[in-house]
Amino acid sequence: MTSFLTAARTEQESISYDMQRLRLFSGTSNPALAREIAAYLGVPDGPRICKRFADGELYVQIQESIRGCDVFLIQPTCAPVNDNLMELLIMVDACQRASARQITAVVPYYGYARADRKTAGRESITAKLTANLLVKSGVNRVLAMDLHSAQIQGYFDIPCDHIYGSPVLVDYLAAQELNEVVVVSPDVGGVARARAFAKQMRDAPLAIIDKRRSGHNVAESLTVIGDVAGKTAILIDDMIDTGGTICSGARLLRQQGAKRVIACASHAVFSPPACERLSEEGLFEQVLVTNSIPIAAERHFPQLQVLSVANMLGEAIWRIHEESSVSSMFRG
Repeated sequence: MTSFLTAARTEQESISYDMQRLRLFSGTSNPALAREIAAYLGVPDGPRICKRFADGELYVQIQESIRGCDVFLIQPTCAPVNDNLMELLIMVDACQRASARQITAVVPYYGYARADRKTAGRESITAKLTANLLVKSGVNRVLAMDLHSAQIQGYFDIPCDHIYGSPVLVDYLAAQELNEVVVVSPDVGGVARARAFAKQMRDAPLAIIDKRRSGHNVAESLTVIGDVAGKTAILIDDMIDTGGTICSGARLLRQQGAKRVIACASHAVFSPPACERLSEEGLFEQVLVTNSIPIAAERHFPQLQVLSVANMLGEAIWRIHEESSVSSMFRG
């Protein structure tokens, strides 16, 4: 088992970095995740004020000196995406004006990632626009997790470290001692992700759901390419939004004789009516997601399991601060 999944960084080995130079600050989008990351690293979640004025304008103040410090701002740009993105930009500007040595935006979930190319005339490539905004605001580096498409790393004119939530998901599944596993991609576009996941699942066989999208947030499943009969099917995707794609895929897998269906995704966007769809009786045995996006208690359902990526993000932050390899976390 990967060490960062089980032990705090301060418990693994002696810390060589200057504690006074590493600073963490969280926005308001996922403070619980930020606190877990801070606990892993053994540093405080720094004091700051983030508030909204009566007219809706945002205000941010960093409440301690960060002059010459290596600052990490933890802020997934999930819903409300525009507010959370703007808050992150203001935090970056505040840190830059406070003479931080380096500013890293830790964005576990990168909003607007699906707008990564033009699919019709006169459209914006908003994923690139968002990257431009972060760079222009003063960010020196970005740490992101499970981007919707890997090429988004190239949208940044600064270093972008891209990490994966799969070790956390695989570790959980390995403890289940599942038999006759087949990893399933819910569409052709996710084949590379599913293949990499299958390799981590002891080279499990791969199946693909061939589908055609007839509109935004609407998907029609057509057929399964591969054998799923009598097997435990693990549907893997980067995110679950309305749940239409992954639920229609699960129904098709059941029709094709899958014994069990487990959904896995790093990002629980869960736009309505996702929770109602995912909790349908007899569809999924489990729905595994990470805490990259906070999930309100009223949106939980019996099949849902939320796994923490705090240790993994904390390890990546430590390695960036120490100027050591981040990619080596995922080798072997």
